[in-house]
Amino acid sequence: MTILKTKILLSAAVMAATSLMTNARTCENGCCSDAPNPFYSEFTGIHGTAPFSKINNSQWEAAIDRGIELAKQEIDAIVKQRSVPDFENTIVALERVGADLNRVLNVFFPLLSADSDDQMMEISMRVSPKLSDYSTSLILNEGLWNRIKQVYDNREKFNLSTEEATLLQKTYDSFALSGANLEGEDRETFRKLNAELSELTTKFGQNVLREMSTYKIWLTADDLAGLPQSSIDAAAEAAAAEGRPGEYLFTLDYPVYSAFIKYSARPDLREMMYRMNTSRNIKGEYSNLENVKRISEIRRKIANLLGSETYAQHSLKRTMAQTPEAVYDLLDRLRQAYTPAAKAEMKELTEFASKLEGKPVVINPWDYSYYSNKLKTEKYAFDDEALRPYFELNSTVNGVFGLATKLYGLQFKQNPDIEVYHADVKAYDVTDADGKFVGVIYTDFFPRATKRPGAWMTGFKDQYVDADGVDQRPHVTIVMNFTKPTGDTPSLLTPGEVETFLHEFGHALHGLLAQSNYASLSGTAVYRDFVELPSQFNENYLSEREFLDGFARHYKTGEAIPQNLVDALVRSSQYGAAYACMRQLTLGYLDMAWHTITSSVEDPVVFENSATASTALFPPVDGSIMSTQFSHIFSGGYAAGYYSYKWAEVLDADAFAKFKENGIFDRKTADEFRTNVLQRGGTENPAVLYRNFRGQDPTIDALLIRDGINDAPDVKVKNEVKG
Repeated sequence: MTILKTKILLSAAVMAATSLMTNARTCENGCCSDAPNPFYSEFTGIHGTAPFSKINNSQWEAAIDRGIELAKQEIDAIVKQRSVPDFENTIVALERVGADLNRVLNVFFPLLSADSDDQMMEISMRVSPKLSDYSTSLILNEGLWNRIKQVYDNREKFNLSTEEATLLQKTYDSFALSGANLEGEDRETFRKLNAELSELTTKFGQNVLREMSTYKIWLTADDLAGLPQSSIDAAAEAAAAEGRPGEYLFTLDYPVYSAFIKYSARPDLREMMYRMNTSRNIKGEYSNLENVKRISEIRRKIANLLGSETYAQHSLKRTMAQTPEAVYDLLDRLRQAYTPAAKAEMKELTEFASKLEGKPVVINPWDYSYYSNKLKTEKYAFDDEALRPYFELNSTVNGVFGLATKLYGLQFKQNPDIEVYHADVKAYDVTDADGKFVGVIYTDFFPRATKRPGAWMTGFKDQYVDADGVDQRPHVTIVMNFTKPTGDTPSLLTPGEVETFLHEFGHALHGLLAQSNYASLSGTAVYRDFVELPSQFNENYLSEREFLDGFARHYKTGEAIPQNLVDALVRSSQYGAAYACMRQLTLGYLDMAWHTITSSVEDPVVFENSATASTALFPPVDGSIMSTQFSHIFSGGYAAGYYSYKWAEVLDADAFAKFKENGIFDRKTADEFRTNVLQRGGTENPAVLYRNFRGQDPTIDALLIRDGINDAPDVKVKNEVKG
């Protein structure tokens, strides 16, 4: 499952410090301390790309401090002007504040997640309170708020376009829902709570990263039964790199852990790995138990200050869902539809495992992937490992990029002259069908100690139109953790990893194809429960043989992927759909529970078990908890928003149904999707954008059909997209 996408958006109206975790350029012995700071002026490299080789850790803090001070001066200039407040001299001027600050932060945060060291994480801890204080001081600037409010109250006089009206509404809401109306002691309380929250969310994320790096599981040849050769080779290579040849080193990094839990024939070792993975960050130096309690409590207090009973009520005002009731309505409808199918799946799996073992078997959570894969193989003569040879990374890059060529006419050409931040990274020029420059995309595929786990898309530069009318094109990056090449074997991907690639590439296209005037409305700067539509839409192509036939070839023989494997992949695409849905619903309910509390949580474990009971397919495991490592909601910007993955899944299934009707590569349909969804970003209400593309509001019907939930009630998601 692909997960983390980090979007850096630092306009004057919205200052969001995203997940502060992970890398940078280091400078030994302070040798670079006197070098010119590259962030003090516009970048002059190809397409204005970041000069990574000129960046070192001694420069970050000074550049951030300088950027904050310059932004404050720009704010003062807006507040002190004598002109009557209007859209241009207040709202647009505010939108353009902070260019120097954005320049450094738009590099700092992506590198912090993709290539980090201890020094940079320490810097992030120091600058986090400064950024929080700047953001809070901006929101609580009475002179600025009065000008914004005056423009908003007189908005009918300005003859605004749809995009301009959206920017005004977003600016007003960002201030009003962030405390601009607070007075007296409430203002100071709000400032202190925000500062503490920023520090705690940063600490949470760093605890997850730091504890993850401490897990090293050393095994011998006798412990490897069932594991694919790719996992064995990678473990042997990792052990040799640590000076212990002949042994095998495993970690909890996602590709390593997921392969082990899926293929290991040793139930004792599967259980050991599972318990280690699900007990992370609950004790010792990197415990997050107190952090989750305090973070949720602070969020509730902030919501109370701003007039809402719970944080979810406060946060959801700027989403498609708008209310906790609407979120629970979707979660409950999906739970009711998928529960019977999930129980049937578990019954079938238990009977299969018992027959396989020749004795009654109880499926534990560490057994599910193992037996599920075996049943999948038996039912469909299909195993993810059997498909690895056909998904060689370079060929898959061509196939995934080629999808955008077929749908939107985009061309991708590697540009070795663009600087990259790590030797594993590649940079590509992206052009339109007519050769017009669209943007830059960086790809970063392999795990390393300095990179956080998971997969995400972010950017070093957003698209916008500058004050001179020049369309500034975006620089985006997709970051993953695929299995690295070993010896003579190239990087070979599982279908799940190809799906991850397609997902993050969908986010990248949303950023690359942006056509907005304002950075704060550009690309992925959309409602949280709309942002996953382009990414999850792309995943639909993995089970389409017409797409696979275009690139999936054996890396040794060049043979096209056999039709029987394509057929098996297509047939198996529904396998385990109910289980997967229940897993996502579990996380959605857990997130909502943490953010609909009205009093403090005493015991996070008891609280979590209660919150997830309605979707649990296994009894609770002692010593296991998800909350302490749930970075999405406690450090990654998805608080009261994890439901958005399922919300967007309803949208993507419904959207792809139109392509299925007209042809999966139909250019007219693709042009409509590009024009109404990918290009428009947050320039208009997403409900309107979606209806413009689809011609109707979405229902859950297409998702139920795609997942094969034949017994589900024929229900529609009432008012899912609000007009």
